[in-house]
Amino acid sequence: MTTRIFIDGEAGTTGLGIRRRLEELPSNYGFELLSIDPALRKEADARRAMMEQADITVLCLPDDAAREAVAIGQETRTRFLDASTAHRVDPAWVYGLPELNEQHSQKIAQARFVSNPGCYATGAIALLHPLVDAGLIPMDHPVSINAVSGYSGGGRKMVEDHEREGGPAFMLYGLSLNHKHLPEITHYSGLARHPLFVPSVGHFPQGMIVSIPLHLVTLPGCPLPEELHDALSKAYAGAKTIRVCESEPSLLADTLAGRDDMELRVHGQGGHAVLTARLDNLGKGASGAAVRNLLLMSGEEKL
Repeated sequence: MTTRIFIDGEAGTTGLGIRRRLEELPSNYGFELLSIDPALRKEADARRAMMEQADITVLCLPDDAAREAVAIGQETRTRFLDASTAHRVDPAWVYGLPELNEQHSQKIAQARFVSNPGCYATGAIALLHPLVDAGLIPMDHPVSINAVSGYSGGGRKMVEDHEREGGPAFMLYGLSLNHKHLPEITHYSGLARHPLFVPSVGHFPQGMIVSIPLHLVTLPGCPLPEELHDALSKAYAGAKTIRVCESEPSLLADTLAGRDDMELRVHGQGGHAVLTARLDNLGKGASGAAVRNLLLMSGEEKL
């Protein structure tokens, strides 16, 4: 059975990554990619015509444009996978993180509307959700999250700034403390309050580390680092793209560049712990995650 895919915004970084991954799949997966005439890519009627042909429309657009696209295709039979921030906490949409719980893959497979997670959110939620769910971290605990990403997810200007001679070495941003990933991190981690989230960009193209420091004495029962590790290991025992690894004294952010998996760790010493998630911001954090959701939505991946 053929699944026809229209990527609305296929010329952007995420769209190109999705297209490349789909084209690299074996032919027996049965995906057919539909492309709009570049001269018509902003024409509503032309886009609607593409959506009418497509089994699944992938939105790789800014938030407002993604909302507009859904309105354009609402009356067609197409299903939507939205890579923007627009619908990630919308109750009418299923959040596209299959590992969220045992039933979540099935929800993605059956949904008409699926929202692809944010890159930072993928790491933070993967670390926090199982620990909040197990009661090891209270819902109202004041959580701090630090993260560093490669510059490839920052848009054309950031890429150009970093690739010119003498480009910036490191930059903190989001210091207004209202980063667009905060709502989904809070909601899907199970937290009752927004964490303090400080993202940054390093002078490397792809890769990401999300880190969460914890004073264990402030948590119920003062859990050992081994208990946090065991809770994560149990949560992801059958996961296909998430691995719980042993602690390391140092981590490079770009080790998983070009890959679609993620590593979680608990680093602990003397009543303190640091949780880390390492992934590719364009892989498990964007295009790779989208292709996994397309496999589920098309019935090409066993649940």
